[in-house]
Amino acid sequence: MTALSTYGFRICRWKALSWKRFPPTPSANLKQMSLSPAEFYATLPRSIAGASALFHDPDDRVLLVQPSYRTDSWLLPGGHMEEGEYPWETARREIKEELGLDLRPGRLLAIDWVPPQADGRPALANFVFDGGLLTADDAEQHLRLQADELTAWRLCTPSERDQLLAPYIAWRVHACVDALRTGQTAYLQHGRPPAAAPG
Repeated sequence: MTALSTYGFRICRWKALSWKRFPPTPSANLKQMSLSPAEFYATLPRSIAGASALFHDPDDRVLLVQPSYRTDSWLLPGGHMEEGEYPWETARREIKEELGLDLRPGRLLAIDWVPPQADGRPALANFVFDGGLLTADDAEQHLRLQADELTAWRLCTPSERDQLLAPYIAWRVHACVDALRTGQTAYLQHGRPPAAAPG
């Protein structure tokens, strides 16, 4: 049905279309209705999650650890989530296991979505929490590195972080330092905010 507006343009008024006249076409959603929940979830993309903590001194140097299982990058203390854990619980457990520190992490500084990697690792959601202040003296006295995973630690300046970290991890750490200063939480895609992320 059409009508003529004040300015001479045609205005169309459509009646609701009935399913009898235009039957729905098959779609992925309709097919999924016949699957059990377990079968449906099995069709979804796989992803994993991890959590870490950012420790910093009064000069904004950040604690990095050298893993024994990789040579391409140092890391923030942390690791992958275990079955049934929340991200904050993962961060607390990893801090205790890797550094020997029994403490409660602070607020969430950033969440970084890392896409699937060429080595077969699925997409990863990485949560970074505030570990708090840690001076060099405190680190010397209290850090007890997990011997089978870590070989060294260092409080690093921004330029040192750029040298020791894989680029996307360096971007993530810089965003976390900014989050400490601004009081905000950063959302990142492979280390960068969406406006700066490729694609």
